[in-house]
Amino acid sequence: MSQILVLYYSRHGATAEMAQLVARGVEKVAGMHAMLRTVPEVSSVCEAVESSIPKEGAPYVTTDDLAHCSGLILGSPTRFGNMAAAMKYFIDSTSANWMAGHLAGKPAGLFTSASSLHGGHESTLLSMMIPLLHHGMLLVGSPYSEPELLSTTTGGTPYGPSHLAGKESNLAISLDEKNLCIAIGQRVAEIAKKLKKD
Repeated sequence: MSQILVLYYSRHGATAEMAQLVARGVEKVAGMHAMLRTVPEVSSVCEAVESSIPKEGAPYVTTDDLAHCSGLILGSPTRFGNMAAAMKYFIDSTSANWMAGHLAGKPAGLFTSASSLHGGHESTLLSMMIPLLHHGMLLVGSPYSEPELLSTTTGGTPYGPSHLAGKESNLAISLDEKNLCIAIGQRVAEIAKKLKKD
């Protein structure tokens, strides 16, 4: 089985829920498996020391997970129009993967969650693309052939799924947002499968 790494950081749970939906889309493709992973929090005072196993949720990602995946779908909440520091901190540690070309030529997708409709959904996804392009990944978006992209009144962008979490980060993921998450997982998995055959 080929594995698609669904790597996310979640503070209030919405991005983690999106990751589960993305994984469901990956698993719709025969022969493809979703590997859910997360990253530990970082401290603004000093480097945080976390247990090697999270108290709940997915295990922490390793650079070996990147080396052995067939594709990557990256998710982070929006922080002032950019990815969360915890995700950026992990990505900054992937120089060895970059030098070895572990991700070059593999498909990648993105997803995010923001508290307001104009809180940086698209800029966050665009900023998350930059390191993936440096890794040589093939970016996969959400095409307008997905009907939810035209009908959504919550989250959703052509750069990848997004979720409008609300001021208190407590809005449920809408049906349109759910469908877009499942679709990006399936789309990345289908492309990874085709690339593996060639």
